[in-house]
Amino acid sequence: MTTQLTLGERIAWYRQRRGLTQEVIAGRVGRTVDWLSKIENGRMDLDRLSVLSALAEALDVSLADLIDEPRLMEWTEGSGQQTVPALRSVLMDYRHVTGMNIGTERDHEPMSLDSLKYALDDLWDGYQRAKFGYVVSRLVDFIPEARYSVSTQSGDARRTASGRLALAYQLAATVLTKLGEADLAWNASNRGIEAAHQSENPVVIGSLMRSVAHSLLSTGSYAEAVNLTNHAAEFLEPHLVKPGATLLSVYGTGLLAGSMAAARNDDRSTAREFLDVAERTATRLGRDANYLWTAFGPTNVGMHRVSTAMELGDVQQALNLGPALDTSGATTERRVRHALEVARALSTANRREEALAEVLGAEQLAPEQVRYHFLSRHLVQTWVRTQKGKPSHQLKGLADRLRVT
Repeated sequence: MTTQLTLGERIAWYRQRRGLTQEVIAGRVGRTVDWLSKIENGRMDLDRLSVLSALAEALDVSLADLIDEPRLMEWTEGSGQQTVPALRSVLMDYRHVTGMNIGTERDHEPMSLDSLKYALDDLWDGYQRAKFGYVVSRLVDFIPEARYSVSTQSGDARRTASGRLALAYQLAATVLTKLGEADLAWNASNRGIEAAHQSENPVVIGSLMRSVAHSLLSTGSYAEAVNLTNHAAEFLEPHLVKPGATLLSVYGTGLLAGSMAAARNDDRSTAREFLDVAERTATRLGRDANYLWTAFGPTNVGMHRVSTAMELGDVQQALNLGPALDTSGATTERRVRHALEVARALSTANRREEALAEVLGAEQLAPEQVRYHFLSRHLVQTWVRTQKGKPSHQLKGLADRLRVT
C-alpha cells in the first residue's frame, strides 16, 4: 500500500490510520506542528534515523514500516529463483529450535573443516562484492551443511565447525539487514551467537556480538546497541594484551558499529569516544586489512566518521571529510556505502548533480546494494518528486531501476 509513497507521505498515512492529529504526533517527538507538516508535505527532508525511529515509536509501527522495508529481492543470475523465503525456511527450521537431530536425513559425508572454510570464504567474498542474491541463495544450502558438520564432530573439530557455522549465521544476518529483513536478521544473529559460544573462540564470539549490534541497529534499538558494544568491548579487552591482527580487527569494527548506534541515539560524546578508540586500534593494527571479513583499518574509521557526522546532523563535517577520503582500496560494499553517505551529504547541501553522480557511480560498482539501500531510494525519490520540470534522463533511468517514483 505504501511502496510508492514518499517518506513524508508514509508518515502521514500511518498517522491517519492511527486517527492521530499532527499536534499529537509532533508533541510526542518534541517537535512543532509546522515541522511535521513540512515533513509530511515534502517541504523538508528527513533522513536521520534517530528522528525516524522516534516517529515510528510515536506511531507504534516499526522503523522498517516508515522506510519501506523490506523490498522484494530481485532474481539475478547469481541468485536463481531461491532468495529470502528459502533462507527464512532454513533459519526457522523447527528441528534446530527443538534440538532434534537435524542430520538424520542426510546420507552423505559431512563437509570437512577445510571445505567449510573455503565455502565460507567464498560467501563472505560475495557479500563484500555486494553480490547479495548470490550470497542468499548459497546460504540456503550452506547453513544446513554446516549444522550437519557440527552434529557429526566432537572435541576441537566440533568447536571449529561451530565457529564456522556462527560466521555463516553472521553473514546471513548481515546480508538480511542490507535487504531490510530486520526480524529475520535478528533470528540469524541469535542462532549465530549460540553457535559462537559453542566454539569457545573469543574472536568468533566478539564477531557475533557485532552481528547482534547490527541487528539491533536495524530495528531502531540504538541504546541497546550502545550497551551491547560496551559489553562486547569489556569481553574482548582481557584478550588485547597481546592481540593478533584478527582480534584487533574484530574489536575495532565492533566499536564502529557502536559509534553508529550512539550517533543514532543522539549521543555525540559516546559516538566520538567509540570512534577515537577505534582509530587508536586501527593505528595499532597499522594498515587497512580484512581479517575475518571486517574490512577494518584507518579508512573504515574515516568512513564511519562521515556516517556518524550525518546521523548527528553535522553536514559540513561530513562534506569536509567524505569526498576527500580515498576508498579505492576498500571492499566494494564499503566503498558503495560510503558513496551513498557522501551523496546524502551533497544532497543536503543542495548539490544534487554531484549527489546524483555519486549514486550513479555506486550503482555501477554494486547495483544490488544501491537497489536495496534506504538512502539511495530515499534520495532518488526525493529528487524526482521535488524536481522542477522533468527529471533528467539519468535521474529518470535511475528511478526506474530502483522502482521509485
